[in-house]
Amino acid sequence: MLYEMTVIHATFTGSPRYMHARTQDALTYVRKYSRPDLFITFTCNPKWYATKELMPGESAYVRPDLISRVYHLKLGKLMDVITNGQVLGAVCCRMYTIEWQKRSLPHAHILIWLCDKTEATEIDHIISAVIPNPSADPELYEILTTNMIHGPCGSHYNYTSCHNRDGKCTRQYPRDFVSESIIGSDGYPLYWRRSPAEGGFTAVVKGHQVDNRWVVPYCSLLTKAFNAHINVEYCHSVRSIKYVCTYINKGTDAAMFGIRQEGSVDEIQDFLAGRVISSTEGSWHIFIPSNRPACCAPTKRRTSLFLCGYSNGCGCAY
Repeated sequence: MLYEMTVIHATFTGSPRYMHARTQDALTYVRKYSRPDLFITFTCNPKWYATKELMPGESAYVRPDLISRVYHLKLGKLMDVITNGQVLGAVCCRMYTIEWQKRSLPHAHILIWLCDKTEATEIDHIISAVIPNPSADPELYEILTTNMIHGPCGSHYNYTSCHNRDGKCTRQYPRDFVSESIIGSDGYPLYWRRSPAEGGFTAVVKGHQVDNRWVVPYCSLLTKAFNAHINVEYCHSVRSIKYVCTYINKGTDAAMFGIRQEGSVDEIQDFLAGRVISSTEGSWHIFIPSNRPACCAPTKRRTSLFLCGYSNGCGCAY
């Protein structure tokens, strides 16, 4: 019996083969430059002044074209500040992928490789997980309490959208208080979180008082400069490399069900039937066609090779 198989080539942006190739690109950088140093998530802020100024009487969600263009400019500026401005250190390699949330706002997952590897003792110079002094820096305090506080979640706070079936927060909040930044036994960093008893500051968010246990790790310079949710995480263990490289190239959510003939595979139909595209993502492809929702540097080369023992006789080397 002959089976029919239709595939989407890796050159089609957003296809499963494209995202798999992107993952291999990231692992290629790991082989060349070792582990990435920083994992950054940059989320669009619909309350940016540039967005509100150009939409009198309108909300951000009715102007996806404007959201896409403003975010495109902001992301370009962020990458310029990090790479050319070297605010986090000299950068030898970078990679990012743009995704769109369920509420249609874009966000970018960014991997940064620094020329001088960041050690665990230097984490506090780049990343912070504490509420700043409202008297010393009221602007950063306002931006942080608006954009960088998780929840607060839990039945006590009447917010459980981030909880699993066991009633636990999937983001592991609230975190524990930590007297100094350390690397945990699982290889992931535990950032300094000062308790109120030790002089830590608190804030009122959504009518509830929160402390440093609810703060999403951030870089004060980037958060203050861009007035947005910019989560900065330190990559230390090799155990996190595959997860991070795969996570930023996982693609958008997709789901489908149906009955089809056994053995037949149609990747094009599967992609179209399971794809969910928001108005903001659609406007991105229309108004910013020259900018793919992914970027990496320096460039790399994929070389097709004939491999003995493979059914199709070919493979790809980096």
